[in-house]
Amino acid sequence: MSMRIRFWGVRGSIASPGLDTVEVGGNTSCVEVVAEGTRVILDAGTGLRALGNMMMRESAPRRAALLLSHLHWDHIQGLPFFAPLYAPTTELTVYGQETSTATLQGALSQQMTSPVFPVELRDVPAAISMCPLRDGSRVQVGPMEIRARKLNHPGGVLGYRIQCAGHVVAYATDTEHYDCVDPVLRDLASDADVLIYDAQYTPEEYRGEVGPARVGWGHSTFEAGARLAEAAGVRRLVLFHHDPTRDDRAVASLEQRAHARFAGTTAARESLVLELSDIARAA
Repeated sequence: MSMRIRFWGVRGSIASPGLDTVEVGGNTSCVEVVAEGTRVILDAGTGLRALGNMMMRESAPRRAALLLSHLHWDHIQGLPFFAPLYAPTTELTVYGQETSTATLQGALSQQMTSPVFPVELRDVPAAISMCPLRDGSRVQVGPMEIRARKLNHPGGVLGYRIQCAGHVVAYATDTEHYDCVDPVLRDLASDADVLIYDAQYTPEEYRGEVGPARVGWGHSTFEAGARLAEAAGVRRLVLFHHDPTRDDRAVASLEQRAHARFAGTTAARESLVLELSDIARAA
């Protein structure tokens, strides 16, 4: 059995379409993981719209598990434009953390209320289930075993470890590194075939050598990602959640710098597909 990863949205903070971002893509976070016909979607940024359009060409019923890292807008704003929501044959299970001020249902419904959006979430014909998660929660989705861990981001965030048939994908976006390798992240990413990691800032941006210091903003760097990948025994590091101001040339430069630090590094780009069996064989 193999697992396949496809990237539908790779930006952070806000969508950034344009001539300067066409190669990397301008949609916000959305990653698809498929194993044995089971689909897991990581985050519901604007990249979810294109994934939904592709799903509508499939035979019904359409089933998916949506794992939300957190409820910041750039990670949920694609949901109202997810075409399968409007098909009665769709079954969508939404997982994520709730906060003291918002449930999953409440937060996702809020962005689909008048006058902001013309269709309310409660009125869509798809069958939607909400499943709150906590730090350490484990769930089984088809053949995939999923573990959630709390990471370091304002308002809270969950990282995910997805295991299936000896393959592992770790998803750690919107997390800020510490001076040392975070032991929670090292455990989450241990021996992973692929680590998808928040690398929104360069080290110089993070320290404040270029513009204001980003310390405390809840994001990380390729340098911290490389240290983590090395410490956790990761095979492939995928730099993710690119800053909206970073154009194609700048992402390529960042990728090159990261590759010099950790040879198995790739920058996430829309439509990038990774087959975990291929990565495991090449290791």
